[in-house]
Amino acid sequence: MIHFKNISLLIVLLATATLSAKAQTITAADSTGLPGDNFSLEGALELFKKSTSPEEFEKLLNTEDSNVNNLDLNGDGETDYINVIDQTKKGAHAFVLQVAVSETENQDIAVIELEKTGNDKAVAQIVGDEDMYGEQTIVEPTEEVVTNAGTSRTQVVVNVWAWPSVRYVYAPAYGVWASPYRWRNYPGWWRPWRPIRYRAFYAYRAPYRSQYVVVSTHRVVRAHRVYVPHRVTSVAVHTRHGAAVSHYRTTRTVRVHHGAKRVRTTRTVRTGGRKH
Repeated sequence: MIHFKNISLLIVLLATATLSAKAQTITAADSTGLPGDNFSLEGALELFKKSTSPEEFEKLLNTEDSNVNNLDLNGDGETDYINVIDQTKKGAHAFVLQVAVSETENQDIAVIELEKTGNDKAVAQIVGDEDMYGEQTIVEPTEEVVTNAGTSRTQVVVNVWAWPSVRYVYAPAYGVWASPYRWRNYPGWWRPWRPIRYRAFYAYRAPYRSQYVVVSTHRVVRAHRVYVPHRVTSVAVHTRHGAAVSHYRTTRTVRVHHGAKRVRTTRTVRTGGRKH
């Protein structure tokens, strides 16, 4: 006769093994081993959506409870402070999310590109930097559409004009925001925290994914052109993560139209330098 305690122990062991297998599956499926694993592009766009100004957006990015930033690019054991810098020209805005890696080097993490497309209409995307994500990674809002078959997601261009932050930067009195903080010169309210393991961070950032989708098209063309000449990269970050980035670029998994996956080998030429 099997003892009750033995049965209980067996159940616990089976449950633990199942959870462990699920965690390993998540890691294998979604972890790239790149710095971008530790920053949620979807989460950043969601914070921008609910912020009332670029200044508030910067504060939310650097708040632990937001569960968007888990970066430690210089390896000092503490999360990095993310500066927000608005590069704007003729109504197109490029909000650069940038980290001071040292006293002399900065690294762009991503850029939120925004522009008006008409009266009371605007479009926005966030583009993850290729040194963070292995390749430019574009994320944009998506919407649910109710059809006869039920509720589904559809790739339509979402009008972001109603977002408070968007209305704020297009107001006549808007003063272009550029973070006043620099290396070791941060706001008094900010307290860095220790980065958490990828598996835990993945779970925290997962809720942000439901309202955003990864796409391959630059819809915000003018804002992207404003940003590109000012892109900033760090030699230290490239040295530390360059091998992982190169490996990703040559072995990344590509999803084809019928849903299957294949591994594609590519050749990527890095432009080098700190500013592009």
